[in-house]
Amino acid sequence: MLEEQAAALLNELLAECVRLDASDLHLAPGLPPYLRVEGILEPQEHRPRLAPAEIEAVAAWMTRDLDQTPLRTTGSLDGALTGKSGARYRFNVFRRQGQLAISIRQLEDRFRTLPELGLSESLYRMCDLPDGLIVVAGPTGAGKSTTLAAFLDRINQTRRCHLITIEDPIEYVHTSKTALVNQRQVGTDTCGFYEALVASLREDPDVILVGEIRDLNTIRTAIVAAETGHLVFTTVHAGDCVGAIERLVAVFPADEQDGIRRQMSLVLRAVIAQHLLVADGPAGGRSFATTPQREQHASNQVLETAVSTRRTRVVTSEVLVVTPAVANLIATAKSNQIYSAMEAGGAAGMQTLEQDLARLWVGGRISEMTAVAMAKNPNVLRDRVARMRSAGRGG
Repeated sequence: MLEEQAAALLNELLAECVRLDASDLHLAPGLPPYLRVEGILEPQEHRPRLAPAEIEAVAAWMTRDLDQTPLRTTGSLDGALTGKSGARYRFNVFRRQGQLAISIRQLEDRFRTLPELGLSESLYRMCDLPDGLIVVAGPTGAGKSTTLAAFLDRINQTRRCHLITIEDPIEYVHTSKTALVNQRQVGTDTCGFYEALVASLREDPDVILVGEIRDLNTIRTAIVAAETGHLVFTTVHAGDCVGAIERLVAVFPADEQDGIRRQMSLVLRAVIAQHLLVADGPAGGRSFATTPQREQHASNQVLETAVSTRRTRVVTSEVLVVTPAVANLIATAKSNQIYSAMEAGGAAGMQTLEQDLARLWVGGRISEMTAVAMAKNPNVLRDRVARMRSAGRGG
């Protein structure tokens, strides 16, 4: 398959993504393209099955400017691209059973505010901090990058500072506004997160985004960066706030963990753990990932209030703000007590997952079944719902 044909096929499929408002496109040999629309992944049976050579040609065109070493050594390669429509996409090319497959996700074409994402506006105060570490946790596809983009956009608009991002790949492009923004992509601008983070400390940064801290050296350097007067944002794959902290600590050898806990208690400022849930019914709430086509046809207000049969997704989150009391619990390895501090820390901006699920349930945005399935402690969740209803509050 010629390069021009590969580019034409890819652009045709991306255009269909935009037309159908699909969040993801999957290409696998011997199968038709698959699109995920409103959370449902379905084959596009009207299209012919893709030959291995076609997928290889499309992958070669998509990755033509990237270092191919990860694909040869680990079997997968990340990247990002911009389609003809201007929509931006994140992709992963990977080997399966000796052949290539491709997964592509459509990204938003504008930055969301925290309230639009279902998060408290009070979290913007994190953008004004002079230093420290802020972690956004959650599973793959929970919208961590979108939340970080909201924070960085706020900083870009309000602070005179130097903001450096280290990403794999660059998902949201930030044009310098009040801040000077430099974005570096792993694989094209640098060979790895750790190397780029070390180098960034010599580049006069005020704010650093590390797309993901995956290994001991990167975590250690991020902590040092936060200790030495930089505000550091990053993500961790973890299901909740306490789990995010424990995951960072567990990377270190046992004889170092006590020291790392003490360091983290001094530099950690907040952890936000989030999940995406399918909304239930027309009152389901605002879609977390509104795509460009939907944006062209309706305002946010109409999206939130209009009766629709389309499946939308809402974010549920828990928030841990590191107060002196929480810092002491982190330093002394009393993680089991942090959850109680979160329940009582509403005045400081904290909330537990059960508190937020109760808000969404009482507000009619998710069903009882969805809320109970997500809750860590269904009995606590039901108690919260009963209290909210008796107090006459409803999300």
